[in-house]
Amino acid sequence: MRRFRNRTEAGQLLAKKLTAYGNRTDVLVLGLPRGGVPVAYEIAVALNLPLDICLVRKLGAPGNKELAMGAIGMGGVMVLNQDVVESLHVSTQAIARVVALEEKELERRDRAYRGERPFPDLQGLAIVLVDDGIATGATLRAAIATLRQQQPARIIVAVPVAPLSTYNELKAEVDEVVSLVTPERFYSISVWYDQFDQTTDEEVRHLLLERPSVISY
Repeated sequence: MRRFRNRTEAGQLLAKKLTAYGNRTDVLVLGLPRGGVPVAYEIAVALNLPLDICLVRKLGAPGNKELAMGAIGMGGVMVLNQDVVESLHVSTQAIARVVALEEKELERRDRAYRGERPFPDLQGLAIVLVDDGIATGATLRAAIATLRQQQPARIIVAVPVAPLSTYNELKAEVDEVVSLVTPERFYSISVWYDQFDQTTDEEVRHLLLERPSVISY
């Protein structure tokens, strides 16, 4: 079973699969906070590309916050996992309560990570969208929907690990999906890492400051 030492190694290995996008002025790497940012940082450094973030928030199911019943993104984007919502009989009111809480956290993170910097103009760019792994795919689909509002030229999803079924579904939704491991039996993202500590707000801010937003070619 292929495992990664940590997010740093996962990003470095992913970068080797993305060399076609290196040193290009029309490519931007976007990490999903928080765990996707360390992975995205390594890709941006290895390929000499600018780095930013795409903010989305998982909607945890009532009584089981780790189970995603959907996700929200900037600009009012919401994606629901109907199978989860229906199997748990989650009411519209319960969804609305979770959405209201997560919208506040989305705004807090935007201020904390980006400060006064506006979100970059994505029109005509190839976007490499990075996370540290995919479970249900809800947060990633919310991110994709958020990005599509800005009409990028291409969306490339890059993750260290994704369930085979989700990987195949995503291939029909974006221009390219790059995943180093696509197991049929997935369990959880953390199973595929030796070290899977929670990424902090401070680490996200540090990595965004470390990677210049304008690259010299």
